[in-house]
Amino acid sequence: MRAFFVLLFAALGTLAAHAQALPYHADPSARDLVPNLAAVPNIRFLTTADFPPFNYRDRSGELVGFNVDLSRAICADLGITCTIQAWPWEQAGRALEDGQGDALIAGLAMSTENGALFDFSHIYLMLPGRFVLAKGGDAGFDPAALAGKSVAVRKGSAHATFVTRYLPGAKLSEFDSEIAALEAVRDKQADAFFGDAMRASFWLNANPDCCAFAGEPYFRPDLFGDGLAIAVGAGHDTVRLAIDYALARLKRSGTLDELYLRWFPVGFY
Repeated sequence: MRAFFVLLFAALGTLAAHAQALPYHADPSARDLVPNLAAVPNIRFLTTADFPPFNYRDRSGELVGFNVDLSRAICADLGITCTIQAWPWEQAGRALEDGQGDALIAGLAMSTENGALFDFSHIYLMLPGRFVLAKGGDAGFDPAALAGKSVAVRKGSAHATFVTRYLPGAKLSEFDSEIAALEAVRDKQADAFFGDAMRASFWLNANPDCCAFAGEPYFRPDLFGDGLAIAVGAGHDTVRLAIDYALARLKRSGTLDELYLRWFPVGFY
């Protein structure tokens, strides 16, 4: 997945802004649970530098991205000092485990294995599946209408499983990548695409006259993952509660929406 974003994000250049607001993923009651900030004078964030648009180095070498801006917004909201340091992906989790940072904001999966080593904040970004159709066919879209029609998917993906399971009447057209599957819709080799909405949003930004999202987003943690959260050391509740408190306040103030609109100009919800 990281390689996909490195190639796609680099190819897009300047992005157009026509996204919608971010849904409320964090627990809204968390903003009322004021943590003991005296116990959290600063947060040392760890991330990586190879996952655009979340965390990467721009042409000047500066560390930028959605996660970088979010970490800084968290510390600004809490009124504490903040540092953020980039590590290689294969070393970042171990660095957090060894206490070389307080929190890892790099898309670490909330798997059973990772859950045994770390605790996680509230989810700040969900990754739904969505359909993409050629423009003109996206209005009033009903997935049931895909019976007998071809749906392009990435071969072996959870999204292919979803189509097979819930739209058995559709004809599955499998491709080696999401880009190839989306291009099949553009080139009229498939009637629809179903896949990761966030990845598709960047492709749609580069192909604005071709296609569009159709229907509603599908949130299926069992298939598409739990979304993105911030990892902290196991038992480090003071840091985790402070982050949860800030996430709820940032959503309430509109700051989280502003960051989402800045980095994801074609909304995937």
